[in-house]
Amino acid sequence: MGGIRERQNHLTLGMISFNVAHSSTRLASMFDIETYDYDLPPRLIAQYPAPERDRSRLLVVDRTGGGVRDQHFVDLPGLLQAGDLLVVNDTKVVPARLMAKKETGGRIELLVLDAFREGEKARRQCWCLYRASKRPKKGSRLLLDSSVWAEVLEVAKGGFVKVVFNGVGSVEALLKERGEIPLPPYIHRGKTGKSGDRDRHRYQTVFSRREGAIAAPTAGLHFTERLLKELQDSSIDVCGITLHVGYGTFQPVRTRDIRKHRLAEEYFSLSAKTVKAIRQCRERGGRVVAVGTTVVRALETVATRAGELEPCEGMTDLLIYPGFQFKVVDALITNFHLPMSSLLFLVSAFAGLDLIKKAYAHAVKEEYRFYSYGDAMLIL
Repeated sequence: MGGIRERQNHLTLGMISFNVAHSSTRLASMFDIETYDYDLPPRLIAQYPAPERDRSRLLVVDRTGGGVRDQHFVDLPGLLQAGDLLVVNDTKVVPARLMAKKETGGRIELLVLDAFREGEKARRQCWCLYRASKRPKKGSRLLLDSSVWAEVLEVAKGGFVKVVFNGVGSVEALLKERGEIPLPPYIHRGKTGKSGDRDRHRYQTVFSRREGAIAAPTAGLHFTERLLKELQDSSIDVCGITLHVGYGTFQPVRTRDIRKHRLAEEYFSLSAKTVKAIRQCRERGGRVVAVGTTVVRALETVATRAGELEPCEGMTDLLIYPGFQFKVVDALITNFHLPMSSLLFLVSAFAGLDLIKKAYAHAVKEEYRFYSYGDAMLIL
């Protein structure tokens, strides 16, 4: 009998060890950057927006039942409930892309970061992302024309340069006069790469108000004034926050363990009016529906720091990945994101990694359009 008990105890301990090891392996996989890779045919990367903003497709993802179903964005009022609250990002994309030449004649591109700062209208120095065949040297001149140039003050890792612009009153004035809308690099516009009038209109949301973003909060691009009116008629309110989409949102992840990734800081502002609207939504039993990952990060930043929502503004570098405890957001509207990106970590944290993999596989199979000008998901 004693031998039987010993064998039973050994088997039990063996099962416990196996379960712990299996759990540990799965946990490690969840934080491995390779887990967030997926295959995407290049033809599914949207090069242009849908003919009408709200006619894009919408993949509805059910966190409770684990199902996915195909809809269109125009169906949104019927997919939400009376009493729900949509929170949108009212940031406005600035024309932050500048084309210049080296003194030797080589063509370069500058993406001007944080040019539009409150209270710094006369600023002429700023950090930029520098794109060219070779790295610049400190002290070199980047020519916009014969009378306007940038002098390189510092050269940092990752393609960053600090410059001072000469021949202009301020960086802000320079961009308003000469800058272009900074479309993502996966959107191609021929040999010149220049965005046109269509992009200047469609790469802004209909509720954009506050200048400061260098990329659009793309989940908001699907809304029209007509759709907002339908939502209002369905007793679904809309309020806004500001998060100026900066380099942090799209910077590459270069760590194997996603928890070690560090986001560049981005400015956000949460008003008393929006805090009140969210509290009233909670009191009536409605859901807080974030329109985009930027809204999620702004709201959850405040709730994480303060324990509850309160009006404030500041900078956030909040990185959300599986295991994060959401305190504010109940549902999420978002586009389809790049493989191995911090945005994909966030949606996986919100919906669950397995369900997001299922949703993305379905979207690829059904040939949804991906990325900034692509289709959307509603995660309920």
